[in-house]
Amino acid sequence: MDETSDEPPTSAVLLDNCHFSQVIFNNVDKFYVPGGDVTCYYTLTQNIVPRGKDWVGIFRVGWKTTREYYTFMWAPLPNDTRCDTAVQQQIQFKAYYLPKDDEYYQFCYVDQDGVVRGASVPFQFRAETEDDILVVTTQGEVEEIELRNKNLRKENEELKASCASLEQQNIDLQKDLNKMQELQNSLESLRSNTEKLELELNSLKKENKQLKELDGCREAELHQLKEQIQNVTSDKERLETRLKTALDHMDQLQSQVVNYEKEVENLSLMDRDKTEQLESLKEENRQLRAIGTQQKEENKELERCVEYLKGSKAELSLCLSPCLQNEPSICGELEEQKRLFQILQAKKNEANEENQKRREDELLRHLSQAEQVSSFSVASQAQAPIPSPEVGGLLFGNPYYGEITWHSVSIRKCPMSDEVFPQDSETSQYKAHVQSHRLECPVCSETFEKSNKQVFDDHIFCHRLE
Repeated sequence: MDETSDEPPTSAVLLDNCHFSQVIFNNVDKFYVPGGDVTCYYTLTQNIVPRGKDWVGIFRVGWKTTREYYTFMWAPLPNDTRCDTAVQQQIQFKAYYLPKDDEYYQFCYVDQDGVVRGASVPFQFRAETEDDILVVTTQGEVEEIELRNKNLRKENEELKASCASLEQQNIDLQKDLNKMQELQNSLESLRSNTEKLELELNSLKKENKQLKELDGCREAELHQLKEQIQNVTSDKERLETRLKTALDHMDQLQSQVVNYEKEVENLSLMDRDKTEQLESLKEENRQLRAIGTQQKEENKELERCVEYLKGSKAELSLCLSPCLQNEPSICGELEEQKRLFQILQAKKNEANEENQKRREDELLRHLSQAEQVSSFSVASQAQAPIPSPEVGGLLFGNPYYGEITWHSVSIRKCPMSDEVFPQDSETSQYKAHVQSHRLECPVCSETFEKSNKQVFDDHIFCHRLE
């Protein structure tokens, strides 16, 4: 995979924060011939955990951040991911993506966080020169050179082993140093926390002392408040008792006031009706007196005529009886007197019948008025009985008519709606009608009129307070 496939993870981390000893590059040549592929060999130490986005890049010497790579390849994950052993890896860069100048470059291993974990020695991309051509010497020199090279390789191996040991010691010391730094930081933090806790402890001690002082004051206040609560509770109970008594008394007074108002209203109506009735009866009595006086005069006139006719008849009978046969004219006069007497008698009878009919009408009308007055008397339950009318149904009596016995008609009348129930109606029907105009308390069975619903509601509310 080359740089055109995907952008590698980089960062602006400076060189001072990088760890170059966690990945070691091996067999790095001093120069690579341009136009050929380059194979990079490196070793993953136990101090690094390879991840999927790690990569190996070629950087020009003098780079500052990982963003200055020239080309890169994704680092393959090792087969054995255990961290306790070193792993040998290799990666190949294609010639097409390699630099074409003769500047110095180096391999760098960068993890997926953009941090450099290892760097190689510098190398160049250039062709071989005469300085690089080996000169063949004698066999002895070759053997000496080989022996020297063998010793140098041996020393190199020992140095590598020593370097690896030193690197491991360095890593261990670095870990110990980090732990010591962490412990130092923890110690400083604990000291700071201890100082803060001591300050808080001193503050809490002061607050505790103040709270204890306040506690004594508050206990006295609490005791005083309890006594006040007890006094207020007793006052409340006493006031509730007085309120209940006052409400009951108020209900009774309201009921009495309602009854008094009804009685006053009924008495006022009765007084007005009686006044109107008295005025009407006075007017009728005056008219009847006038009529009676006239009839009395007519009756007296008729009686005088009758007496005169009776006397004339007797005289005529005595005087003219001997000469009835001889004096037909006297008989005719006698017949005329009889006819006149019959006419007067018929007028008298007609006048008596007319007076009788008028008295009967007046009697019926007064009976109806007496029934209404009787109903008002039943509603108030405190009125005196209405006196019976005098003779002829008149308040002052009729001197021209014989004695008449008063018979009161028994009629039941609703005191609420003035509806009349005849004597032959059932008592239960009358009671049911009267009860429909009343409201009964479900607690004490006291009754109220529907027109006084507010009084009824207040009465029920007093029961709820109990």
